[in-house]
Amino acid sequence: MSTTASAAAAQRSRTHKIAVTAMLSAVAAVLMFLEFPIPFLIPSFVELDFSELPALLAAFSLGPVSGMVVCLVKNLIKGLLFSGTGGVGEMCNFLLGVCFVIPAGAIYRYKKTRMGALAGALIGALVMAVCSIPVNYFISYPVYTKFLPIDAIIGMYQEILVSFNSLLARVNAPFAFPSVNGLLSCLVIFNAPFTLLKGLLDTVLCFLIYKPLSPLLHR
Repeated sequence: MSTTASAAAAQRSRTHKIAVTAMLSAVAAVLMFLEFPIPFLIPSFVELDFSELPALLAAFSLGPVSGMVVCLVKNLIKGLLFSGTGGVGEMCNFLLGVCFVIPAGAIYRYKKTRMGALAGALIGALVMAVCSIPVNYFISYPVYTKFLPIDAIIGMYQEILVSFNSLLARVNAPFAFPSVNGLLSCLVIFNAPFTLLKGLLDTVLCFLIYKPLSPLLHR
């Protein structure tokens, strides 16, 4: 009888895990379509979305593998329904999402405390930001340059940089951003901090909504 009860409990746990992962994947896919540009921070073809938030919730509540599955499913949905880059953009989004949620979920699994969750999310955001440089340099931007010349892309970054430095000069800041003359410097100065900001925003939102959603995520 105890073996039967244990098997039934295990089956319920698996069913719940699959159901919650599917639900979070659907929410992530919707959020992925709700992307928007922030042209004063980064060129407008790089847009911000919060689709990693459900993946982070999955990584914390169900484990890092579930977080990775959410990243995979949302990009498959986006790639099949609408992809302006032949799936390359979705692949890069998946890679960076995994860089975020795997460290976060693994660290939280090792130390299941609020500080463990915070440390995991912050380290995950930092890993995602660092990995965004090679992912964008070797995968994303070679595709972008098929639609827009590399000089035009770098020019967009330079225009934003001029605006930043003009603002700093007005407030008598003791420093200014260095010039960008190549793609790599653009990615280091703009894309990596932008990706880090995205991860930090997802972390803040996760901490705000995790507790109210906890009964749904864990039961």
